[in-house]
Amino acid sequence: MKREKHFTALGIREKTMLSTAVFLAVFILVMTFGIFITEDQLMVDLEQTFIQPGSGHLFGTDWVGRDMLLRTLKGLSISMRIGLLSSLISAAAAALLGIMGPVFGGIVDKAVSWLIDFVLAVPHTIIIILISLACGGGFKGIVVGITCTHWTSLTRVIRAEVLQILNAEYTQLSRQFGKSRWYIAREHMFPHIIPQLVVGVVLVFPHAILHEASITFLGFGLPAHEPAIGVILSESMKYLTSGKWWLAFFPGLCLVLISLMVDRIGKNLEKLLDSSSAHN
Repeated sequence: MKREKHFTALGIREKTMLSTAVFLAVFILVMTFGIFITEDQLMVDLEQTFIQPGSGHLFGTDWVGRDMLLRTLKGLSISMRIGLLSSLISAAAAALLGIMGPVFGGIVDKAVSWLIDFVLAVPHTIIIILISLACGGGFKGIVVGITCTHWTSLTRVIRAEVLQILNAEYTQLSRQFGKSRWYIAREHMFPHIIPQLVVGVVLVFPHAILHEASITFLGFGLPAHEPAIGVILSESMKYLTSGKWWLAFFPGLCLVLISLMVDRIGKNLEKLLDSSSAHN
């Protein structure tokens, strides 16, 4: 009872630090295993087909005898690389456009607003598929597609923040002293939007890995020879009706748990930025 009360008494900062530490440990573990898992370890072994989860194979084996735990770890490492790269590039694009629009104003701000509305008007999945196909698919196509569709919401937040800073007294004084727009953007705007950028990167990450898995599942993402989660789930569909539930259960569960873990970190970070709830 004391331990339970102590855990519930944790504030937002402590919960954020704890959840971040847990995720970083999982991230490092998955990425490390993903790097060191070789193709030889994922070779076909027809004598080990459809072994149910147990001590020998924690996640069981698939229809050609490959260990599902190794395939899941390899697939998660690929998804995490895509999610991290896509979220970082999306945040960089959002920072650039979110600052440029209000600072330069006029036609530049109108163009940024129009582009945001245009991207938001079309379902993300369709745009990602089209961009991925245009870029030749694979890792590069998925990253470009996700990046081009996940910068909009963060750009809106940054743009609103920059508009407030433009009306601040110290910004007006900088203009009166003859400081350039680039100086104002670099010295006054960018430091203030760093918290929003951090939260944006964290919140885009789970969306990116889920979109990667869904697009790959539909056959428009990573190639079939890659041990990606989307490929694993797609291949396992034909065996679920025969009772081979573990082929889709464990990879799907791991993907969802990681997404929920990162999403929780992002929501806690948002609360930290809100002074009214940071100490709750």
